[in-house]
Amino acid sequence: MKIMPDYAEQEMAEGDSSLLSVTDKKRLLREMLYARRFEERCYEAYVERKIGGFLHLYSGEEACAFGVLEAAKPGYDYVMTSYRDHIHAIKSGTDPRKVMAELFAKEGGTCKGRGGSMHIFDVEHRFMGGYALVGGPFPLAAGIAKGIKMKGGDEISICFLGDAANNQGSFHESLNMAKIWDLPVLYVCENNLYGIGTRIDRSTAVLDQYKRVAAYDIPAVQVDGQDIEVVYAAAKKAIEYVRSGNGPYFLELMTYRYRGHSMSDSNAYRAKEEESKWLKRDPIQILRNRLIDSQDLTLGDFKDMDKEIIEQIEKEVISFAEQSPEPVVEDLEKYVLAENDPYVQGGVN
Repeated sequence: MKIMPDYAEQEMAEGDSSLLSVTDKKRLLREMLYARRFEERCYEAYVERKIGGFLHLYSGEEACAFGVLEAAKPGYDYVMTSYRDHIHAIKSGTDPRKVMAELFAKEGGTCKGRGGSMHIFDVEHRFMGGYALVGGPFPLAAGIAKGIKMKGGDEISICFLGDAANNQGSFHESLNMAKIWDLPVLYVCENNLYGIGTRIDRSTAVLDQYKRVAAYDIPAVQVDGQDIEVVYAAAKKAIEYVRSGNGPYFLELMTYRYRGHSMSDSNAYRAKEEESKWLKRDPIQILRNRLIDSQDLTLGDFKDMDKEIIEQIEKEVISFAEQSPEPVVEDLEKYVLAENDPYVQGGVN
């Protein structure tokens, strides 16, 4: 068995603090804090049995989605990810109320309550979905990028993926084709070190995921996924490369999820010492402390912001989800594609 590097203590490059204004940093701090409280409220709603099915939370990884999409053009560029998808959708422009309503399986949801947590989808904001099938987004991202190139657009396709998904054949096939055709696609690996309950050094021969992309001659880099300024700087460079017509790029972000793989995961397989180390590198605390140290924010300002966000989520988001109507049985088949169904066409008695 390979010895996994202690990424929580590994020295990684600092981001260029001049790339983001103080105003932007404060806004991003609020966005990440909102995402954290949103996910925590999802946890509570699940325990209250208002959310059913599967639920995968993003707490601890906020700097990844917000850092990358801050450097992109949300709502213009195409974005897709796996089943840990709520926050990516919100940063892409999806109304948080509709995301929560979808989790509540209500008509007011992004998919009218038919998709649930793992299948948030919002064509209007070009959030092309969360996918429960591991490795599913890889060929879709390449396909969208192929369409962009054929039409001559300057959008890019952004595919978020987990480290464990890289062992799927679709990962290698898609990256090979993306390079052959020089497609405008950015692959973002959110490496949280675990595939469900299996640690990466027990399932993957090459621990540093960015090194695996060398086989396809795609430029790749690994950076600290807990520092949003680092993520933003790396993503900005990557996105400029892809948008300029140079082909695909692979960005590996070292991060950590604070909860189990899903709500059914007891998280008993992770050492408390490991979790403690990563909690000290909380992406929200890193940015908060940096703003406090530069005297651009006070602890009191942060606490007031936190209180306001919690109240906003309760009064606006949860209230909307609870008041949204339930789907009716008569509409069960309304959104099912049945053009080729012989029963619908009358071909079978």
